[in-house]
Amino acid sequence: MASHSAVSARRLRALATPGQSRAFATLGQLRAFATLGQLRACAALAAVLSGAPSAVAFDGIQFGPVGPGAGGGTDTSSREFIKEYEVNPEKGTATLSKGNIAATKAAVKRYSDIVAQGGWPTVPNIEIQPGQASYAIAMLRDRLKASGEYKGDTSKSETYDGELQEAVKRYQSSNGLTPTGIVDKRTIAALNVPAEGRLKQLKVNVDRLTQASSGTAKKYVMVNIPAAQIEAVENGHVVDRYAGVVGKPDRPTPLLRTAIYEMNFNPVWRLPPTVISKDLIPRGREMQASGKNVLVKFGIDAFDGSGKKLNPEAINWSSGQPAALSYSQKPGKDNPLGFLKINFANAHSVYMHDTPKNSIFGRNFRADSSGCVRVSGIDRLALWILAPQGWSSGHVEQMKESGERKDVKVKKPVALYFIYVTAWATADGSVHFRRDLYNRDGVGEIAGAY
Repeated sequence: MASHSAVSARRLRALATPGQSRAFATLGQLRAFATLGQLRACAALAAVLSGAPSAVAFDGIQFGPVGPGAGGGTDTSSREFIKEYEVNPEKGTATLSKGNIAATKAAVKRYSDIVAQGGWPTVPNIEIQPGQASYAIAMLRDRLKASGEYKGDTSKSETYDGELQEAVKRYQSSNGLTPTGIVDKRTIAALNVPAEGRLKQLKVNVDRLTQASSGTAKKYVMVNIPAAQIEAVENGHVVDRYAGVVGKPDRPTPLLRTAIYEMNFNPVWRLPPTVISKDLIPRGREMQASGKNVLVKFGIDAFDGSGKKLNPEAINWSSGQPAALSYSQKPGKDNPLGFLKINFANAHSVYMHDTPKNSIFGRNFRADSSGCVRVSGIDRLALWILAPQGWSSGHVEQMKESGERKDVKVKKPVALYFIYVTAWATADGSVHFRRDLYNRDGVGEIAGAY
């Protein structure tokens, strides 16, 4: 995510609808659009993470009831701000920029000083909207003063004023949270990761950054798993940045250094082993018990070891038979791979792909796959990769609209890096943190529980 001192007027104007842009005459009013009425939106976003108890989800298909949509029950402007901000991340600085290593080392020194001075105060678990008064405001000011987002006077009143609101937005942006200016539960949880924990994350990630940035190609694609974002980088500059969906904590996306060698347009989806064992078979048994068939419902074909297509009604889901079969789904509007699958060599049966369901890209928390990476705006990424072969945006759009099956070799494979970086700094002094999704930083669950 871009490093910046505040949510810019340009950024807010881009996120506002044309009618809202005309209505809001001043920068202050534009910023108010990005903050007022957001509490319900943030609460709803948190609520969707739990989903329905019986839902079993994987890359694109729900084998069960689907929970409420992101932002459900909020006013339209609140939902749209969150959605547009998350779906359209700013380019920012390349995560694997060599300059970030020195900047992160400097951040280690700075955070060491913070820890030596006693760290920062704990913020009470009280949600706050702009204009509200609360005893927690003083502690919030002190907390943001300690980490540098708040530059003003900490002896001000207990009212959540504009200066503090801007500091909260800066903090949210640099911590991978939507900069609503609302002090919601996720923001409070992030604020209350101890300074000692943040220092440890920075130290761990200096090594990760050093290793990951070593020998990077001039042109590459990078997936930062904790950020759930993808970067297209050329000659050290971010050409484009995309929202992504990465693996759930119990089905993590693997670390990789490989290369993209092929594009499958309108692909057949071949169910990977994890999805078969953890999703398809359990759901098949459950539906069989109620007289239904999972293959018929979801349009999935089953094949035996010789490649013969089987009658779905002849499969006994309570036996060992389903585990010995292979499964696939034909291209189409319900195919979970969408119109494009990006292939690269790896031993984990993972790939990058489109999706027919884009709503999750508008959420802040996007660890929801079985290990593969879904990409928002994948048509732009495909064009960037295939442009040297003469492809235009029209070619990509034609493949998307026509539904034609086509496999395209990438004549000059593009380097691909799946990395796990939860803390880094940039040359402007901004320090960034992301959720420790897979609890790999040695800080404990607190660093990923928001």
